[in-house]
Amino acid sequence: MSNISYTSTGRRKNAVARIKISDGSGKIIINNKTIDEYFGGLGRLKKVALKPFDFWNGVGNYNFYVNVKGGGISGQAGAISHSLARAILKLDEPSKAALKKGGFLTRDSRMVERKKAGRPKARKRFQFSKR
Repeated sequence: MSNISYTSTGRRKNAVARIKISDGSGKIIINNKTIDEYFGGLGRLKKVALKPFDFWNGVGNYNFYVNVKGGGISGQAGAISHSLARAILKLDEPSKAALKKGGFLTRDSRMVERKKAGRPKARKRFQFSKR
């Protein structure tokens, strides 16, 4: 097997995930921790992050090294998912249709709405008093 090395980037909310792929045995390392250490007891977020693997069967042939920063743990899981999908696309072009149908190649543009002046939060208003 040749020494393959690819990189890809994924984003969600304020989180940015960068993935480096190399030949290997299927290890997934996030910020120098295993995926179980990184997400701890948050199994739901681990599933979110690894969802693109459900549409691809070449997981065991490559190692994935993820560097993720910014945002919270939920946004980071979404960013990892987006980045993994883009990385899989570089490795296996025919899987594009399945990944696209699953919605993994589209960047989720939803962001936190900014706080407005004269209000306590973005949409919340102070209590109205008639008298």
